[in-house]
Amino acid sequence: MAEAAEKPRAAPGRARPRGAGRAARATAPLWALPPLALLALFFLYPLALVVQQSFQPDTGGTSLQPYTDVFASEAFRHALWTTVWIALASTAGCLVLGFLLALVIAFVPFPGAKAVARFIDVFLSFPSFLITLALLFVYGSVGMANGAWTDLTGAAEGPFQFLTTPWGVLLAEVTYFTPFVMRPLLAAFAQLDTAQLEAASSLGARAPRIVRQVVLPEALPALAAGGSLVLVLCLNEFGIVLFTGAKGVTTLPMLVYSKAILESDYPGACAVAVVNVLISVGLYGLYRVVSRRAGA
Repeated sequence: MAEAAEKPRAAPGRARPRGAGRAARATAPLWALPPLALLALFFLYPLALVVQQSFQPDTGGTSLQPYTDVFASEAFRHALWTTVWIALASTAGCLVLGFLLALVIAFVPFPGAKAVARFIDVFLSFPSFLITLALLFVYGSVGMANGAWTDLTGAAEGPFQFLTTPWGVLLAEVTYFTPFVMRPLLAAFAQLDTAQLEAASSLGARAPRIVRQVVLPEALPALAAGGSLVLVLCLNEFGIVLFTGAKGVTTLPMLVYSKAILESDYPGACAVAVVNVLISVGLYGLYRVVSRRAGA
């Protein structure tokens, strides 16, 4: 009598109860509740209060009067224009300077190049006001540069008085945000096939042409991603403008500070804040799209 063939047994540890997957899917939303609750408590709830306050004028009730007053004011239009042009100019400066510095670090051999590249990562953690204070120590009214000038010439004051102007804000933002462009560029350059550079050089192409036709096309996605991020950060920068003490430079974050702290106009401050948040969220969405396409 032939023995019945035994059925192959499942490997130990591979057997899974039928209801295990269903139970895991059922409990997954429960694990998401604590972080969602914390997000709602510490972010969404305060943001909702700001939006609610922006629709409640001092006269009482609920209306669009705070927005009407803000949009009709010359201060808001001036702050919006100042915010936009400084952010765009700073972003352009960061793109140009960041691209040139990243080229030098990535392709020009010099002692300490790797240490400089690592320092870029550390620099990203610095607060913005620290860079502004450093510039004040060097180019401020009583800074090192003006002090050296007055010591040498005997003049009453030095020639470097630009930090309290929009150009000072522009210099500080370019100095601080350039590493945010360099970081994705260095990562893109690390993935660049050096054989293309060697082939172009062996065919007689000069360095500017190699950069324009070989390096720049590969760097465009990283430039777009870094530039989008810098634009968002510059639109919301507050510490640099405050610490430079630039006269007549009122950006949207500074206008929020002025209306809330100096004028006690909380509905107006909240209305400006909501506008600033909407602009920032829109640009952040653009940044995410560009980053996703760039693979950053």
